[in-house]
Amino acid sequence: MRTWETYTLADLPVIANEMITALEEAPRVWLFRGQMGAGKTTLSKELLKQLGVEQNVQSPTFSLVNEYNTTSEAIIYHFDLYRLKNIQEALAIGIEEYLDSGNYCFIEWPEQAEELWDFPHVNVEIESINEVQRKLTLTW
Repeated sequence: MRTWETYTLADLPVIANEMITALEEAPRVWLFRGQMGAGKTTLSKELLKQLGVEQNVQSPTFSLVNEYNTTSEAIIYHFDLYRLKNIQEALAIGIEEYLDSGNYCFIEWPEQAEELWDFPHVNVEIESINEVQRKLTLTW
């Protein structure tokens, strides 16, 4: 487990880099948990940037999943499951294939498909302390 007690938007590049280093040997499926507006997408975008994604990163709210290529030609999948009505919708987009790919899978709102996470993964818990400060806890 690793915790950052308080951080702000200005701290994100350093924190994202520390996360990637700390989790180098961890599973590639990361579940981002937190209330609406806690900063899940903002943190995901910074992690994608730190991992070498040069494209404009958008929240996959409507597409459910976006695929990004890194400068080292790796593929990273970014999911937003907020709009899922049931687990069948996740299965219909082939989520199991993405999860089994060995590539990073950053998944926001994993609560919408909780029964899928019965394998090793990283939990990224973001908690709002106030309008500008957050607490971040990683467990794996």
